Amino acid sequence: MDSSTPPPDPSASPSVAPTPREERLETVAQQIAAVDTLIALARESIRVFDVDLSQGGWNTAPRVEVLMHFFRASTHARLDIIVHNTRWIETSCPRLTALLRPYGHAMTLYKTGTGARMAMDPLVIVDARHYLHRYHFSQPRATLAIEMPQAAQPLVTRFDEIWATGELGLTGTVLGL
Repeated sequence: MDSSTPPPDPSASPSVAPTPREERLETVAQQIAAVDTLIALARESIRVFDVDLSQGGWNTAPRVEVLMHFFRASTHARLDIIVHNTRWIETSCPRLTALLRPYGHAMTLYKTGTGARMAMDPLVIVDARHYLHRYHFSQPRATLAIEMPQAAQPLVTRFDEIWATGELGLTGTVLGL
């Protein structure tokens, strides 16, 4: 198995900024593709808030491969995930949880605290410039924005508020005897 990092894609170079755009998404499938687009744009941080990650394609092999590339591309890469419930991740998401062992220094998985339990609008924010905002967990409508840091700022603030309530969720180590 080749463990070398693939050569960087010139079209994804940080010196070539993507064209700013915003679009409405109407299906979960569109959102899964949008998250893949966002992760491909990530250079420093990926911040995720969701109810449980069950609807976002987080356990697919291609998604995990792109996340591993993200971690290897920068020593400053961070993936911060906060969810209301970690049960689905623990039972149905072995690929993502396997990343906690080699990349636990760059990845945090929290549960929301009581102060954020009412939040129901999942977010994926990349480098505080690009985002996917699902309006409500029970509805498939969302907005994808690329290269729009000013529009992302209120969502960054919202994420920070949710993150501040966080409690330890999952780690890459097993505690016990």
